[in-house]
Amino acid sequence: MSLAVLAVILGGVGIFLTGIILLTEGLKASAGDALRSGLQRFARSPARAVGSGAAVTALVQSSSATTITTIGFVSAGLLTFPQAVGLIFGANLGTTSTGWIVSLLGLKISVGAIALPLVGVGALIRLLGRERVAHAGMALVGFGLIFVGIDTLQVGMEGLAESLDPGSFPGATLTGRILLVGIGLVMTVVMQSSSAAVATTLTALHSGTIGLDQAALLVIGQNLGTTVKAALAAIGGSVPVRRTAAAHILFNVFTAALGLVFLPLLLAGSVAVVGDGDPAVAIALFHSAFNLLGVVVLFPFLTPFAGWVERLVPETRIRLTRSLDPSLTEIPSVAVEAARRAGVEIAHELFEEGADALDHVTVRGRGGGSDEESVGEALIRLRAFLTSIHTPMGERELFGRHLATLHATDHLERYRRALLDSGEVDPELGVRASRALRGWRGRIDLDQESPADPAELESCSAAVATERKERRARLLQEAAAGTLDAEAIRREVDGLLRLDRLMYHAWRAAHHLGRAAPDQEGAAWDEVPEAEATPASSDGAEAATGEPKPSV
Repeated sequence: MSLAVLAVILGGVGIFLTGIILLTEGLKASAGDALRSGLQRFARSPARAVGSGAAVTALVQSSSATTITTIGFVSAGLLTFPQAVGLIFGANLGTTSTGWIVSLLGLKISVGAIALPLVGVGALIRLLGRERVAHAGMALVGFGLIFVGIDTLQVGMEGLAESLDPGSFPGATLTGRILLVGIGLVMTVVMQSSSAAVATTLTALHSGTIGLDQAALLVIGQNLGTTVKAALAAIGGSVPVRRTAAAHILFNVFTAALGLVFLPLLLAGSVAVVGDGDPAVAIALFHSAFNLLGVVVLFPFLTPFAGWVERLVPETRIRLTRSLDPSLTEIPSVAVEAARRAGVEIAHELFEEGADALDHVTVRGRGGGSDEESVGEALIRLRAFLTSIHTPMGERELFGRHLATLHATDHLERYRRALLDSGEVDPELGVRASRALRGWRGRIDLDQESPADPAELESCSAAVATERKERRARLLQEAAAGTLDAEAIRREVDGLLRLDRLMYHAWRAAHHLGRAAPDQEGAAWDEVPEAEATPASSDGAEAATGEPKPSV
């Protein structure tokens, strides 16, 4: 094999890979949240999860994109792990679409004449268009480059076929088969793309460089090669990452085993369906067939399979921040929802602690019960996670949800500091405040998108603020008249001020967590946020304003 032929083959692979990358990134960016929301919406049942995983992967030509999104959904609590396993099965099936594109279009139809114009038109759209239109232009460039790469590969493989004899490759022995599967695996690892490896194999088969059986074994290895990337990603990864990688690896190993065991039967069936004269299409069909066989065999056991993987990779993260996964920052919309849910978990913990303290009359909290350090760490992690998310201001609805979650986090921290203080509380006010805190906690449901109404917390906060102002004025008058002890007045005023702070920040945290929920109707994200009113007791000084007013 001459260096010139090798250069052409490498160039063809590079152009094909560039096309795949541009097509994937362009489609993901131009579709925005549509792909992600559609993936989540249609993954509610196992069968629909498999179908939606296959469809999205076939569209964006990247099982990695589907897998990353799936990890995000599981981490954020938007999908259960069994639903995620269905998406993983579907993604592995959807990635076989590349073989069909190459065999039916790239090798059978001469698209070279229109591929370069597609690249030119796409580049022009990218330069002249804005936002999603520009990203769609890049997707068009990628689509054109895929076929330019296939054409280049064909030229290189024709030159390679002249110097290589298919008989020189490993034969039909067990050792030969294992060696060919290993070569296919290495091709995927080196190219970092099973799509590029499969395209190279189909082009080599079409040019006569390799035989049908050899191509089938290479494709099995290339399908298995995607697990190496998953295994590397799992090292040091979070629990959802490791569980997803484990499910992906186990599924691919199982389908590879099925492909090897039923190789003669599946390959003969594929050839019979498409005919002897079209080996590339037969291999594309074979690739889909053994992946589909794996889905069919494992699908009835999907839930037990998912449960077994969960036991294999047990949950080890702290409870309050289990939805926060660093990999989610690549998907801002999912990351913001994960942060909101972590905020709700923390609010549950703190509100329950506050209610317990109020039931005992004295507001003396521990900042999260016996898990005080955990709550404090959870708030620190939540704030750090939120600041690591970069939401474009142009995406007003998402930016507003991100901002609201930051507001809620700030109020939860202030609530926790108020909870650490002590002070005597009027029993009647304490009972009402406790009921409001427990009431919000009882109504919210993390499995539903609609947030709880913080109206009771708002009403209670307003009542405490009014009582605090009126009673403080009376107490000071009595102090001036000498009818009350100054120390007793100080303790009672401190208790009112701290209860005011407690309920105000509880109300504002609940309000912002509600606004941060997805698809909130009537949320005017286009408006400039108004300055948030501060309760008189927030910094220990009396404010000139009266009752706190709502803000964004």
